Amino acid sequence: MEDEFYVPQLSPYFLAFPNPYYADEEGLLAYGGDLSSSRLLSAYKSGIFPWFTKGDPILWWSPNPRLLLYPDKFYMRKSFRRVLRSGKFSVSFDRHFAEVIHHCASVPRDGQEATWIVSEMEEAYTRLHNEGFAHSVEVYKEGKLVGGLYGVALGKAFFGESMFSLVPDASKVAFKALSDVLGSRGYDFIDCQMKTDHMIGLGAEVVEREIFLDALALATEKSSDMGPWTEFIWEYKE
Repeated sequence: MEDEFYVPQLSPYFLAFPNPYYADEEGLLAYGGDLSSSRLLSAYKSGIFPWFTKGDPILWWSPNPRLLLYPDKFYMRKSFRRVLRSGKFSVSFDRHFAEVIHHCASVPRDGQEATWIVSEMEEAYTRLHNEGFAHSVEVYKEGKLVGGLYGVALGKAFFGESMFSLVPDASKVAFKALSDVLGSRGYDFIDCQMKTDHMIGLGAEVVEREIFLDALALATEKSSDMGPWTEFIWEYKE
């Protein structure tokens, strides 16, 4: 019988995490600690992210394999190109972060009974946004917010956390806008965390955790776009 993987509890006094290279394939690495900005940034720089539901302790993950989207490999179907050409959507950055994360937490998802974006997570990422590390992409139709996403940027790596759509294609537009803008600014990849058919359909690639962690170490040594991204502009171009 195989030994069960030991999951340590984090100290409330130290920010150090266990080495993610030694996490099991599922990726559960540790539990406990807190959602302070310093701990969250330490986690992301190490290839670790929090993911838990209400009533659970804070759970920290570094799954193997990892899902990455390289900005120059975003895949568009012809039908989506027609959506972009129609001009019915417009995009902004960091204009309505609080609204985006609240929608991500509250919009129902197929096959998901409860959100993992609990109130503590909303507060923590809103704080990161105010500190210049977390960012949002907003998508509008007829002047109304209908989709978006949010995540964390460190160096030239972007860690996508969640997205939402109130109308078809809105979150896909947000992801396309993010990919284009980050590509133009020299970002190495967008971390999509776990494999999903939706992300694979947009061009995301499965990579081994070791490859991801090596790439992450290089990306986070590069200069960061800290502060508001409100001046970032995106318009679809063929």
